[in-house]
Amino acid sequence: MKNLKMMALLMAAGFVFSTGLSASAEVGYIDYQKVLTSYPAAQQAAKEIDAKGLELQQYMIDKEKQYKALDTPLKKQNFEAQTRQELIAKEDALIKLRQTKESQILTQVQTAAKSVMVTQKLDAVLSNQVIFVGGVDITDAVIQKLKETK
Repeated sequence: MKNLKMMALLMAAGFVFSTGLSASAEVGYIDYQKVLTSYPAAQQAAKEIDAKGLELQQYMIDKEKQYKALDTPLKKQNFEAQTRQELIAKEDALIKLRQTKESQILTQVQTAAKSVMVTQKLDAVLSNQVIFVGGVDITDAVIQKLKETK
């Protein structure tokens, strides 16, 4: 009985060891920053966000000029309150735009990475910042896939 248990244990250990050796995982990685700088849609989104940021800066410059032209403390106080509310709304809109664009780009990059992962028969795709040694760089393949699926 003792020999039977020992033999079963050895067989189980051998099975685990042999399947562990035969199933080597292939891991791909991408340089996300390189993808963003090479992907036209990401560049366009960055331009839109920057343009809205510049609009906000110009708004503040214009409001500062208007504030300086006011002559009474009451007018200045009312102007500050109104401007604060408008500024908060504009900042919120800019934050929402940034989040929306970043989310859209991330989804597109993930979709392209999944497609490349399947094509190259990889088990996972990670960021290049996580990989220390090994793996397959699929950055250029992901960029190409993104450009194809405009």
